[in-house]
Amino acid sequence: MTAAAVRPLPITGHASVHALGGTRAEILAALAAGRTGLAPHDGLFPVQTVTGAVRTELPQLPAPLAPWSTRVSRMAALLVQQLDAPLARARARWRSERIAVLLGTSTAGAETTERAYRTYVERGALPAEFDFRRQHTYGAVLHVVSSLAGVRGPAWMVSTACTSSAKPFASAQRLIAAGVIDAAIVGGIDTLCSMTLLGFQSLGALDRNACRPFGAGRAGINLGEGGALALLERDGEAPVLLAGVGESSDAYHISAPHPEGRGALDAMAAALAQAGCRAQDVDHINAHGTGTRLNDVAEAVAIGALFGGDVPVVSTKGFTGHTLGAAGAIEVAFAAHAIEEGWIPASLGAAPLDPQVTIRVPTAVTRAPFRRVLSNSFAFGGNNVSVLLRAP
Repeated sequence: MTAAAVRPLPITGHASVHALGGTRAEILAALAAGRTGLAPHDGLFPVQTVTGAVRTELPQLPAPLAPWSTRVSRMAALLVQQLDAPLARARARWRSERIAVLLGTSTAGAETTERAYRTYVERGALPAEFDFRRQHTYGAVLHVVSSLAGVRGPAWMVSTACTSSAKPFASAQRLIAAGVIDAAIVGGIDTLCSMTLLGFQSLGALDRNACRPFGAGRAGINLGEGGALALLERDGEAPVLLAGVGESSDAYHISAPHPEGRGALDAMAAALAQAGCRAQDVDHINAHGTGTRLNDVAEAVAIGALFGGDVPVVSTKGFTGHTLGAAGAIEVAFAAHAIEEGWIPASLGAAPLDPQVTIRVPTAVTRAPFRRVLSNSFAFGGNNVSVLLRAP
């Protein structure tokens, strides 16, 4: 799929929820104002850092789905609600068994299981309403999304750390090209939990203050939570098209990128090849840009080698934190906003820029026609995905 250009797929709807809000208007207002969603966490987790928590009120699940009710499933319910109109049109056009649900996550229902375990430690018994299969597993999230969306097509979950919700875009491409499905709900959701916070603390990768992607003196990442869903269809009218997806696996190190960003470069080049375009055709890159010393320099080296130093590169993790398994889909939504709205936000925390970062990193809102936008997601183990969107 990455060797030659493929037919672009219309993205007929997309929705997000994260630290900036749960509606398009809230998210765009925060991006335009340069207002971060990062803040001190609520004290539940024994870690000194700031996080990008979702503060949006989440809907309750309908009665038949009540046993599946968790924070992650209620985020899913909010996202499906926001896609109600395009989903209704898709169900009227395609058979429900030919609309897939292809999602990604790192944590699934781990937050709910952690709370249940705390109750067990304090009281000697798990909460009566706790159901591991319905509340923790990947299948639980898929069941909720499929049920609420009213679709019966193939459903699977990808868990490849920070590329988890970017890879389903490639899965949808392949299934549509193979004639298995006509449309797919793609994306992913992750919630904050002790497992990930303590894990990144043990790696020495957490910044106690707001993260500073590409900035001099940056000290690490902040974790966030949230999710995004997009509806891809075989054909139709849409303001944004999925033009290409590039995947690579460099396997250089379990938690560090290749210093020359070789895997990242391969993924970006593959996305361009699928889209049938040149590097100079890309107007903006939403970087993986985590705020760690090694990642940011390696990504900047790869971008510079392929694109030169003129394309504006922004990391939006200064707004949301690193949402891990949800980051790929959330940042594809940011890429779609750039095309739809004609502007990109500042890269928060990038000033002053690290002298080793020689690419263009805007620290103010940039307005221009953005026709092609690339979104990068890179994960542990050298798993890399680049998603290229374009205007019709």
